[in-house]
Amino acid sequence: MRTLTETSESWAGETKTSDANRLLFLRIALVVIGLTFIFGVYTLSILWPSGWVRGEGYSHYLMMLMGVYATLGVFLLIASRNPYAHKSLIWFTVWSSAVHGALMGVQALSDTAERGHLVGDAPALILVAIILAVLMPRTATLAVLAPRTAQA
Repeated sequence: MRTLTETSESWAGETKTSDANRLLFLRIALVVIGLTFIFGVYTLSILWPSGWVRGEGYSHYLMMLMGVYATLGVFLLIASRNPYAHKSLIWFTVWSSAVHGALMGVQALSDTAERGHLVGDAPALILVAIILAVLMPRTATLAVLAPRTAQA
């Protein structure tokens, strides 16, 4: 028969494993999102302009936005090495993506010429926000795991 101590140790071990998995998935998500911000946004704007580009033709706005997202992508790749040390950048990505996606969604609803964004970049940004928010640590547990994982 298992004692309360054995059960607690088993549960604590599962929690550490779960936290380690969460950290691994967060690191993977940061790499995928970072690479997508660097290379994917521009590629999607060429392949599917109605879902990823505002208006028609060349846009200075689009080039500016590409520069901002590519820069953010580079920093997300850096953050993937030790996410807890870069949690403010990750939370910035969560909230800015949620706000940007929501605003684009509302604008696409009010402007029939921009409806493609309802199935393009608006939900993609909301998805980025959800993925990172779900995977971000809520406690200091991962702060202890992160350095060990980085050293391993």
